[in-house]
Amino acid sequence: MPEQLLNLLKICLLVLLYLFFLRVLRAVWAEVSVTNGSAVVTGGEPKRFSRRRSTGGTRAPQGLRVLEPADWAGRAMQMAPHITIGRDPGSTLPLTDNYLSHQHARIVERDGDYLLEDLGSTNGTYLNGKRMSAPAPLRRGDRVQAGNLVVEVT
Repeated sequence: MPEQLLNLLKICLLVLLYLFFLRVLRAVWAEVSVTNGSAVVTGGEPKRFSRRRSTGGTRAPQGLRVLEPADWAGRAMQMAPHITIGRDPGSTLPLTDNYLSHQHARIVERDGDYLLEDLGSTNGTYLNGKRMSAPAPLRRGDRVQAGNLVVEVT
């Protein structure tokens, strides 16, 4: 009986080891997969563009302005249908920040509104100082923090 129990424990250990290995592969795959944004970061103010119909009315976001880190401060960009934040060089806002995941967060347009989504990052994404648990709509004046990056919605 003890030999059968040892064999059963060996099998359980192998199963747990394989599950751990699959979890690590899944995490690596999520960090490596690439999503490209279409907005361009500039050194000036966001350009005006035609207003779309939005349920947000006059509070509809027009762009983003970087507040931190210091070397990016003051940069601005227009809102685009898809904006990504992360360490991935293909991100719309690519930063070399150890607190950011390769694909940390994204802003997507849906029906004229912009939603901020955390992409399963380890350190989380904060909207107005509160950690996000679900996609949330963005309005002018909102502050988004991901790692050391802080942007204000304009």
